[in-house]
Amino acid sequence: MSTPTRTAIVTGASGGIGRAVAERLAADGYAVVVHYAGNEQRAKETVEAITAAGGTALAVGGDVADEHDVATLFDRTEERFGGIDAVVHTAGIMRLAPLAEAEFEVMDRMLRTNVRGTLAVAQQAARRVRRGGAIVTFSSTVVLLALPTYAAYAATKGAVEAMTLILAKELRGRDVTVNAVAPGPTATPLFLDGKDDETVARLASMAPLERLGTPEDIANAVAFLTGPDGRWVNGQVLAPNGGVA
Repeated sequence: MSTPTRTAIVTGASGGIGRAVAERLAADGYAVVVHYAGNEQRAKETVEAITAAGGTALAVGGDVADEHDVATLFDRTEERFGGIDAVVHTAGIMRLAPLAEAEFEVMDRMLRTNVRGTLAVAQQAARRVRRGGAIVTFSSTVVLLALPTYAAYAATKGAVEAMTLILAKELRGRDVTVNAVAPGPTATPLFLDGKDDETVARLASMAPLERLGTPEDIANAVAFLTGPDGRWVNGQVLAPNGGVA
């Protein structure tokens, strides 16, 4: 009897950290469902990169904050691959402003994508991930750093951490790990958008290693949590941030 293919869903996998995670998990032997919100072409490019390297991937679009879209994402994964072993929820948005100047329309968008989206994805993952599987959400080191202009964004990520740690306890007896990854400053389009060179250099210097993280640095942390060496790590927030504190 053949061993079932291990399957991973990676949300927000059309670029940045999500793409690096998708490619790394494919290299680790997962069939990967590359979720995207709006950029189908970039998602196809991720699938092509994975298949060119000998892996298996499928692109599926949808809104992570729409519970029906999320259910369809999980349905299509199970129909194609027979089950789900890892869910990595990287999808999110970041908008920065001093709290006194923050626009509620912008904050509502972040709350919808980052908090409601995490809830919708985590709910389906909790119901469907097979025994021995892993659920990984995405927080941010800014939850602890308390940087000016990050109040609303950090608040959404604090909510992600709370949901993650509680879900780990709720899945007692399922043999499914639930952890959050909280990257520090990482050179992605999401992070670099709107920042001048001086700001980027200042943020890069915060870590004792004196550089920005790379998407591959973060993907390595995810690979640990979704791989055999991470099975005893559960209900934790892992912060690959180069020592930023």
